[in-house]
Amino acid sequence: MKAAAKPGTRPAVPLEHGAVPWLLAVALATAGPHFGHLPWWLSALVGGALCWRAWLWQQRRQLPPRWTLALLVIGTIAAVGWQFRTLLGKDAGVALLVIFMALKPMEMNKRRDALVVIMLGYFLLLTHYLYSQSIPTGLWLLVAITLLTATLIRLHGGAQPVATVARHAGLLLAQALPFMLILYLLFPRVSGPLWGLPQDAYSGLSGLSDQMAPGSISRLVQSGAIAFRSRFVGDLPDQSDLYWRGPVFDDYDGLTWRTSKPPGKAPPQAPTIAAGSPPQAYTSILEAHNRRWLLALDVPTRLPPDSSLAPTLEALAREPVRVRSRFSFASSVAYRANVDETPAILQQALALPPRINPRSRALAAGWASRPPREIAAAALAMFHDEDFHYTLQPPLLGPNAMDDFLFDSRRGFCEHYASAFVFLMRAAGVPARVVAGYQGGELNPVDGYLNVRQSDAHAWAEIWIAGEGWLRFDPTVAVAPSRIEQGIVAALPAGESLPMVIRIDSDWLRELRNRWEAANNTWNQWVLGYNPQRQREVLSRFGWREPDWRSMTASLAVLCGVALLLVALWTLPRRRAVDPAQRAWQKYCAQLARRGISRVQWEGPVAFAHRVARERPELAALTGEAAALYAALRYGRSDQNAAGTLRLLQECIDRLPPRRRRNA
Repeated sequence: MKAAAKPGTRPAVPLEHGAVPWLLAVALATAGPHFGHLPWWLSALVGGALCWRAWLWQQRRQLPPRWTLALLVIGTIAAVGWQFRTLLGKDAGVALLVIFMALKPMEMNKRRDALVVIMLGYFLLLTHYLYSQSIPTGLWLLVAITLLTATLIRLHGGAQPVATVARHAGLLLAQALPFMLILYLLFPRVSGPLWGLPQDAYSGLSGLSDQMAPGSISRLVQSGAIAFRSRFVGDLPDQSDLYWRGPVFDDYDGLTWRTSKPPGKAPPQAPTIAAGSPPQAYTSILEAHNRRWLLALDVPTRLPPDSSLAPTLEALAREPVRVRSRFSFASSVAYRANVDETPAILQQALALPPRINPRSRALAAGWASRPPREIAAAALAMFHDEDFHYTLQPPLLGPNAMDDFLFDSRRGFCEHYASAFVFLMRAAGVPARVVAGYQGGELNPVDGYLNVRQSDAHAWAEIWIAGEGWLRFDPTVAVAPSRIEQGIVAALPAGESLPMVIRIDSDWLRELRNRWEAANNTWNQWVLGYNPQRQREVLSRFGWREPDWRSMTASLAVLCGVALLLVALWTLPRRRAVDPAQRAWQKYCAQLARRGISRVQWEGPVAFAHRVARERPELAALTGEAAALYAALRYGRSDQNAAGTLRLLQECIDRLPPRRRRNA
């Protein structure tokens, strides 16, 4: 026989059978969205474990023994370590949390086990923002946190209609909303991401690379993701002027172009730019790409703070752009850059690997006696007049890549034409280099931002001419002029693989896409991008010019206190008055406490009456009668003769014997 619980101690409360589906729904809602980036075997294991637990609940079967669960936990932890080669980091850590969420219900038979599942669910919700911070993710997490809160209410409140539980959870979350807004606006922000993430946090970021080989730009074009958004103060420049400068490649090994380090130990010489057109001011919202390039409109004349202009004219941030960031620029689309160039840079812009591409070298040698502009015109005329094709699916090239492209395949994308043009220029004695970046963009009329996508990635060329500096030449214009004038969709032949988001030809679908992307832009700027700078802008609108952490903390405390008072004033009138039956029962129990026997808070009327019968037999009959009357009033299904029953309960208080006097 089990020993009776000591008075004043609370035994473990068994888990109610009807609460299990709520907890399984919590496990699925918090772990399920991770299935998209977990290994298939782990997703199958989690789904199988939850289905197994649901079957055990439905059949009212016993839970598996603990040794079985121990083996499952050890085996899955070892499998996660084998899959990710570590148990640390973002992916491995999230995988372990998902496993724990799936296996914990297998030993869930007490209320405290259910509380562990709920608390783990609250924590697991945070990990979704490590993979996606989009609007759908935010909406799903809102639904999931409502489900978690409702499950907590159901766990302690017993069986209730689903609508009642959901309404109660919604009211609780609505009461927390003012505090959330105050904390969001006033809590001191820190620069950088919200999370202190491991090194693998940035492994999934995409964008231009620091090297370019045949196929690198064409692979990037397969993505319709937005690389950055720009909003101009005045009129939008012409489409043909929208060259957004990224990395500059001047080191070539015969197959791959790379960025080179500045020669020598001396600091690089700052570029000299003479603007040939009025500068145009604009603001760009740059997506994280884990590189320093700011992708300014070619060429920038005013840079944001903590940035610089490289000798090769790229706008560079001090640190890699690892979070979505906002930058303000001014650029001139007509310019003369570095008319007086350093010999080291010019020498690098002429370097070619020896003993490769003999046919291309011979072709360029025939042009070498001409002026640089005529050499460039001859190369462009060849691309325009001869049978060259612009395609995302060119054939593979051999060791003599330029010869294969120029004389055999004649099929390529922008990186092929830019590479071949620069090779020919260098072979003819003209300093040249490849520039990668983005060309064009699509104006979103909903919010006025120019959306530049990864599919707008492009490569072009620059040559240096004495007295004129670096000049842009885009060989793609010679073979596919519609690429610059109308965009990538118009330039490629039918049947080429392109992202669906840029191939939309329906007006209503395009309008829907524009509205969705404008909503995402607002979300990014005011929710995800609420950084210290944005916080200062918002507070300055309320007359707070120089906020510091002390004044913000004080204001935070005051406003939270005011919000707490307002919520209390709103909720107190809504609280139901104490039930007369409950008041009478509490008074009866208080009288018993004066006589030496106190009711524990968790103790129900019947259980309390049984304990009174054991400890004070002389009060057993009266307490049993009072408990039965209170139970009938409190939990009975009929209100008939409720007044008479309440009167009998109140009379029980008067019938209590006098308290025993202590002996002197």
